[in-house]
Amino acid sequence: MLLKGERTFVVRDAGGFVAHVNMPGWIKPKPGDHGHGPLAMVVESILHPGRRVAMHEHRNDEIISWVPEGVMRHEDRARGRLVCDSGHLMVMNAGRGFWHSEETLASDPPLRMLQILVRPDAVDLEPGIQYGATPNGAPNCWRHLVGPAGGDAPFFVRNRIDFFDIRLGAGMRAEFPHKQGCELYFYVFSGAVLAGGQAFGEGEQGLLLSDEVLTAEAASDCVMVAFLIDPRAPVTRHGTVADTKKIPPPIVIRIVKRWQGLKRFWRLG
Repeated sequence: MLLKGERTFVVRDAGGFVAHVNMPGWIKPKPGDHGHGPLAMVVESILHPGRRVAMHEHRNDEIISWVPEGVMRHEDRARGRLVCDSGHLMVMNAGRGFWHSEETLASDPPLRMLQILVRPDAVDLEPGIQYGATPNGAPNCWRHLVGPAGGDAPFFVRNRIDFFDIRLGAGMRAEFPHKQGCELYFYVFSGAVLAGGQAFGEGEQGLLLSDEVLTAEAASDCVMVAFLIDPRAPVTRHGTVADTKKIPPPIVIRIVKRWQGLKRFWRLG
């Protein structure tokens, strides 16, 4: 069954730094967790030109920084200054502690990116950072960017999850990535697609709770990301951001979803 998540209602505006926080687990009818297995959250971040996020620490977060639009200027105490853009990817394996800052220059274009929070399989692992050019991708084909440590992907996280992206032209079709025993989560960054008989627009998400094959057809030029997730993978829930205590408990989200459902019912009535 393919579940659809509408554009998130969790938006944090810190004045020039806007974060749209997507919780994969909240798509389920009766959420028991804000994440889904190793995937804790997918944050669409917007950083205006000339804005800086000061040096801060992460612990037990695996953070994928995917930048299709703009430039993200990163600084940390291990590698120094790095620049992420449409041709470069970064993965911070925070482990027992990693400090970094982010900024855009006044001359930079607006930054719109995804910061993906993955739960590692153990606490206080060795910290590190990966940075490099992304592999060239074929038109209308999925590009495998991140996978479990020791796998075939050019970047890794320390759990059983794979990350892909695609640019799909209007009217084109592509099967989502598929792996036996893994479930699928996808996020539409721009454009619109049809999948499983449902329409998904910009900022909307899908969660497929099976390993069946699913096909996407672009209703317009579209940029998407997708994850293959092993729901049985061991996870730690001690991430500074991935599992912060500020996240509402599942019971609150169940009430919110029920209220939203009632609102839709009365509108239809």
